[in-house]
Amino acid sequence: MNAGVMVDGPLALPEAQWAELEAAYRMPARAYHHFGHVREVLAHYDEVARGPGWRQRREVWLAVLYHDAVYVPGRGDNEARSAELAREAVGRWLPEAGLDVARIEKLILLTARHGALAPGEVDHEAALFLDCDMAILGAPAERFDAYDAAIAREYRGHVPAVLYRVRRRAFLKGLLARERIFLSDFFHARLDAQARANLRRALSAKR
Repeated sequence: MNAGVMVDGPLALPEAQWAELEAAYRMPARAYHHFGHVREVLAHYDEVARGPGWRQRREVWLAVLYHDAVYVPGRGDNEARSAELAREAVGRWLPEAGLDVARIEKLILLTARHGALAPGEVDHEAALFLDCDMAILGAPAERFDAYDAAIAREYRGHVPAVLYRVRRRAFLKGLLARERIFLSDFFHARLDAQARANLRRALSAKR
């Protein structure tokens, strides 16, 4: 196992569980939704921990680790299968940890609704979790452009190029049209302006 994949967190996971998780994030080959993405989301998780804080920090941490464990571009059940994998992993490796497994599953399932939720539709902690995953939208321009290009590479060969461009443009345009891109005040205040600049630039390039 590549020990570099292991990260510090509020739980000590068995090495075998890390190995299983690492293997999941390698299938299929991914340009963006690999464990590097998880590390970026964990960095935002840590920012929240130092700021507003987490009430269910262990559950949120595990939801971050597993939220894209199953990812096949173009499929509509990635989130459901990732949530199922998380539930099975907790049952196998952490049965005595006293974790709220339903909460972990719910958080992962909510990622299927990125761009379709309003702040009042989720609780405060779920909003922060979802914003950690979407914080890439407010990254510096060069990092955002690399993310956008990586998503396109992931879909290549899975979805016809014309269809991908239409759907991707619609998704980005929908995000830009929303009153709030980020659901939490914490991320909205810090990243909204940069996210909107990134989205406008991306949409202009996709005309």
